[in-house]
Amino acid sequence: MKNCKYNSFEELPLMLSVPDVAAVLGISRAGAYELVKEKGFPTLTIGSRILVPRDKLVKWIDVKSGSRT
Repeated sequence: MKNCKYNSFEELPLMLSVPDVAAVLGISRAGAYELVKEKGFPTLTIGSRILVPRDKLVKWIDVKSGSRT
């Protein structure tokens, strides 16, 4: 998690903002906004705010990386 204030997934907040997702994944903010629009990416929209549940993000990463634990 380069340039990120978190050292492990356990330290992440329960709900991540799109900029948080960008920092965790090491991608640009614009790239993170594109990612959250993709079908199958776990998001929760409250009003105009897009949030990503930590546990769903970790599971999504596991599935995408092929380590389905």
